[in-house]
Amino acid sequence: MFGNAPKAVWLQWAPPDDRNRIALACRCLLVRDDRGRTILLETGIGNFFDPALRERYGVEEERHVLLDSLRTIGVAPTDIDVVVLSHLHFDHAGGLLTEWNPHHPPALVFPSARFLVSRAAWARARNPHPRDRASFIPALTDLLEGSGRLDIVDGRDHPTLGDGFTFTFSDGHTPGLMLTTVATRQGPITFMGDLVPGRAWVHLPITMGYDRFPELLIEEKKAVLETIQAHDGWMFFTHDPTTSAARVTKDERGRFSGTDAIDHLRWTDTPRS
Repeated sequence: MFGNAPKAVWLQWAPPDDRNRIALACRCLLVRDDRGRTILLETGIGNFFDPALRERYGVEEERHVLLDSLRTIGVAPTDIDVVVLSHLHFDHAGGLLTEWNPHHPPALVFPSARFLVSRAAWARARNPHPRDRASFIPALTDLLEGSGRLDIVDGRDHPTLGDGFTFTFSDGHTPGLMLTTVATRQGPITFMGDLVPGRAWVHLPITMGYDRFPELLIEEKKAVLETIQAHDGWMFFTHDPTTSAARVTKDERGRFSGTDAIDHLRWTDTPRS
């Protein structure tokens, strides 16, 4: 998760267990917009893994946590109108699938939703490189395509979402990684995906061993962070175990960091004081 950063550096941010594993979240962002729609940014890892793979990756929950979380706020799978996917790696898209059952193949759990993914990310999932083939779910692309509700994104916006939602694309982690920025009265908030998985990765030199082109990713990260800061915006983290969102700051030496951290993000669209 920290690429070529020495362990002596990263353990101050993420102390490992006795198997050298660190705590990570698979956090999603739910948006209810002015048109009355319920929009889900990503779906986390879900519970599609068989028990052996769940143990290998250290997935602690034995249930579909996303569906449980939605249920606690009165949202059923049928209520989701749109699902936006930054890319199709299993820890970001596995929640699209029903729970593992040895007697039944997986199925999609959001029967009414349209699914948005970038063209490059879709192409990568359909034809993975040997380097990251294990990160994709073989059955998922056929299910999405067969649903008739798949929308491929090419530009900075898409008619399925309309005003208030814009996209930025990145290739450093995986081709076509799509960051979604949502306009709110608290300021624009950007779902950072695996470009910046958590607060520790806001530091420009920190990349992941999973990243396809780390040097390119650093350049992309710098541009995105500068844009967020210029617009007084927020970063939303999918993998940070404790922080949901933070602002961007840059010190006199040009080093970025995340400040004004929010552990649990729950905004209503009212003006900031």
